[in-house]
Amino acid sequence: MRMSLQALVLMAFLILGDSFFALGNELDTIRHRVIAELLKTEISETKVQDILSRMSSDGSFPDINYEDLSRTAGFPHRRHTADLVYLATAYRKPSSSFYKDQQLKQGITRSLEYWVENDFFGDNWHNNQISTPTNLVNLMLLIGEELPDDLVRRAQPIIGRAHMNASGARPSGDRIVIAGILAKNLLFTGDKAAFDEVISIIANEIKFSTGKRGMQHDYSFHHRVDRVNNTTSYGYGKYANAFGEWADYVAGTSYAFETDRINQLVDYYLDGVYKQLVYGIYEDISVKNRAISNQTSFQPKGTVEIERLLRSTDYRKAELEEIIQLRKGERSPTRAFAKFFWQTEHFVLQRPDYYTTVRMFSSRNRNMEIPYNGPGITTHHRADGTNYLQLKGDEYHDIWPVYDWQKISGTTVLQKPELHGPDEIQMDGLTDFVGAAEDGYFGAVGFDFISPHDDTRAKKSWFFFDRVYVCLGAGIASDKPHPVATTVDQVLLRGAIRIQQKGSIPRVLPEGEHELPAVEWLYHDRVGYWFPDQPRLQVKNKVERGSWADITDQKNISTEEIRKKVLTIYFDHGIQPQEARYAYLVAPGINSEELASLPTSGLTILANNQQQQAVYHPGLEQTQAVFYQAGALSLEESRELTVAQPGIVLLTGKGNAYRSLTVADPLRSADVFTIQLPGRYEISSAGVTAAWDSALNNTRLTIELPQGVYGGKSVTVELQRRND
Repeated sequence: MRMSLQALVLMAFLILGDSFFALGNELDTIRHRVIAELLKTEISETKVQDILSRMSSDGSFPDINYEDLSRTAGFPHRRHTADLVYLATAYRKPSSSFYKDQQLKQGITRSLEYWVENDFFGDNWHNNQISTPTNLVNLMLLIGEELPDDLVRRAQPIIGRAHMNASGARPSGDRIVIAGILAKNLLFTGDKAAFDEVISIIANEIKFSTGKRGMQHDYSFHHRVDRVNNTTSYGYGKYANAFGEWADYVAGTSYAFETDRINQLVDYYLDGVYKQLVYGIYEDISVKNRAISNQTSFQPKGTVEIERLLRSTDYRKAELEEIIQLRKGERSPTRAFAKFFWQTEHFVLQRPDYYTTVRMFSSRNRNMEIPYNGPGITTHHRADGTNYLQLKGDEYHDIWPVYDWQKISGTTVLQKPELHGPDEIQMDGLTDFVGAAEDGYFGAVGFDFISPHDDTRAKKSWFFFDRVYVCLGAGIASDKPHPVATTVDQVLLRGAIRIQQKGSIPRVLPEGEHELPAVEWLYHDRVGYWFPDQPRLQVKNKVERGSWADITDQKNISTEEIRKKVLTIYFDHGIQPQEARYAYLVAPGINSEELASLPTSGLTILANNQQQQAVYHPGLEQTQAVFYQAGALSLEESRELTVAQPGIVLLTGKGNAYRSLTVADPLRSADVFTIQLPGRYEISSAGVTAAWDSALNNTRLTIELPQGVYGGKSVTVELQRRND
């Protein structure tokens, strides 16, 4: 029996109707998920009562200075709208003792009326486009349907400042955040067509944007065009977590994000964000910029973003689950790696019991964030070869009010009477030779340093083995009438300082300031420092004083004096040095007896001058070298390693039996790297040619170097020795 035309039309109408109904239900599903996330907030009856007790009859809060809308005031007004969200959560949450409390709703209405009537517009765009719209849209989702229609209507233009043409919606983290605020508001208003558009914008934000704002090809993150490292700030909370949040909200619906985008986000977390957190657990202070001026609490990062990922993909599941276990304290760190973020010039090395970094900058990147809105006014030198060492993660926690900002761990800095002004913090780098060679486990770092602030010059290098690393400096020079200092470490003092000087027995250093000749080693808090040249060393182990207000231009910051015991170890190179140098070895997780035996370990500094710096580790049979120019390096048994250009090299093996070679071009100017090794080798790696010189008994290797977005990345070659 053939179906009539009318029946076919009716059936099509019913199918389409079901489809539209399903799509409408999807919006409801997503909206309910967003509200459920808001309702996870734990409600304290005491806090609710406190907010209500502080609320005036007109809905304002007397403890907020509503008149000061300046950038440096910090916009305390956000507490007003944040408190309204908290009260709305208490009203909406069934388990709350204030659930559907009409008196509470009246207070919320009155206070929202005060805000809408005054429409507080701060001098900082972020408050107008993100902070206030976020709080108000959350308020609407929680309780908007029960608020007066006119009040809801008048709140919409304020929420609507979060839109895709807003100044803050530029590509990178803030774009996803603003898109998310807009998406929430469209869920509230029920505008499906506009919601479809904004979800598409969010879905397409996880991508490489190397050279621009966003995710770089090394999995670091640049929030601005200054190319300053923002991986664990904007690149974490405002980019990765914001995308992951919406991936979770839309999962299982027709809006679900593509799996390859979610998997790329997993790669970014594991190979970018978590490798720039201490053990993937704690904040790494070397990555911080102006926010270092803010007081913090020391605690593990949460697990919410990982749990969201695991609901969306099984990709690299075991690694994600391991991070959850670490953050919950259910296991101890086991992973060991070395990684150089060549787009950001940040080196990280982790072992199961320590984590250390080197932060640098070059002509390709600027050094530090501008101190937007006040914080970070003392951060001029925090990318000048900063080398922080963390065993637990809290070694430098909130040291900053009492910190000497011209003696930053690892840096070589002119000791001026005072720092330059805040408007002279962000600078372009002056040299191209900045980089590292790493094979995923070991790494050598080289920094041809010229200070854009003071014109101080130094060749600085770090050689990371397994249980120790070596720090070398050469050609240290300055023409300014002030001393130059290289700081070994400035860290919270956590116990006795033991030292060994030439010709004396080990002793405990009394509290105070000391100038110590002929120092062989120093030991503090499970970390040993060995000085092969037995230098004159400056050591301070005493109480330092300062306040949080000293390190920021923000208003309403405490001026209360902070006192902390601090250990500062540094070389004083004197005034106007021209060829100063330094050498020291850092041994994390060692005891003082093991430290005393290091001079007999055979570890050898092969070179430390302006042309090359190199170290040989006999136990690992590994040579690490930084060549600032073409030249030859003397190895064991009168053998030589020769490079035809500047570069950084890791060579494993000895004699005529080298096993692997890693090279990198910090200048990023060459297509190939040419190196000669003693002995005869065959190479099976693509992009590598080998030519043996029988007369000299050496092999010339020509290695193709990464180009474009991968310029500066290391290349590792396995070596096969031929005996004939």
